[in-house]
Amino acid sequence: MTLESELEIYRQRITTDSYPMSISEIANLYRDGEMDIHPEFQRIFRWSGAQRTKLIESVLLGIPLPSIFVAQNEEGVWDVVDGVQRLSTIFQFMGILRDDEGELVEPFVCEAAPFLTSLDGVAYERFEEAEKALTRAQQLDFKRSRIDVKIIKRESDNRAKYDLFQRLNSYGSIATPQELRNCLLVSLSRTHFDWLQEAASSKDFKDVLNLPERLIKEQYHLELALRFITLRSLPEDRISSIGNIGDFLSSEILSIVEKSYAELRAEEEAFGICFRMLNDALGGDTMRKLNPTTGRTEGAFSSTAFEVLALGLGYYAPELSLGAEDVRLAREMLWNDPAFAPGHATGQRADQRMKRTIPYGRQLFSA
Repeated sequence: MTLESELEIYRQRITTDSYPMSISEIANLYRDGEMDIHPEFQRIFRWSGAQRTKLIESVLLGIPLPSIFVAQNEEGVWDVVDGVQRLSTIFQFMGILRDDEGELVEPFVCEAAPFLTSLDGVAYERFEEAEKALTRAQQLDFKRSRIDVKIIKRESDNRAKYDLFQRLNSYGSIATPQELRNCLLVSLSRTHFDWLQEAASSKDFKDVLNLPERLIKEQYHLELALRFITLRSLPEDRISSIGNIGDFLSSEILSIVEKSYAELRAEEEAFGICFRMLNDALGGDTMRKLNPTTGRTEGAFSSTAFEVLALGLGYYAPELSLGAEDVRLAREMLWNDPAFAPGHATGQRADQRMKRTIPYGRQLFSA
């Protein structure tokens, strides 16, 4: 295949348009529900006051901002693919930003900016916490400032939108790879994101993982839920060729989005049964290493335990029916096996480790 023929194929996969819009026009789209900036992302993005102030300063000085990328969904609404932080900052400054509960977010007050030091303490409009505000003329100048908007039309396929999202956000300020996957999943299908989030928030799942609050805030429990869903039934020949686990999970987002309601229900059933069985049998010690000598659990969350016990049990769920004693025995067999002695996975990449742990777990629960 020639370069020209490849260009022709891939250019047809994504249809775009582009034109500059004033901040006032963009704000009106947002107010009217014709633009979705995904308010749930506000828990993910971490712009400081200085960063937000610098953006407002740029608008006031007429410094061009990077283009905003939006994807037009089936209803014609624009989903923001790249530019959530910029738009959220602008909307919050103007006092129109709403959170994921639909409540107005309190406007922020600028700090001293690199050039406009007099911005310190200035808000868009006066409110209880702000004694200084832009003048009427400054507000009009702000609203008339223009931003270039790139529109990915709805006839473009999800693969193209996925690729674009990855490219645009891979160098952004999202804190963790899973937070990027969350944003990507929301952009492609809010329904599937809500489903994954609900599964990862279940009591049995969180009890079994027993993760520290820091990892919960970093969305690691969602990553583990995604690992369970994408890996539990994966053929062994594919397990051996996963490569980088982070890249694999990101690429599998499309497979999640393509699951039908019936498929989601089946996954939900297997997920619930598996972690209910683990919780009933072992509770918060499930994912900790068992010391064969003392009979006590020790250490923090163990990826080996997750891949052997959760994925091994999940491979047969929901058909497999075991008692709590069977699950406890399986854990003892795991940690008594010399192949999983202390240090067995030290310095080993996740994909190399999973070539052993996942098939081992399936075999462990096969009898």
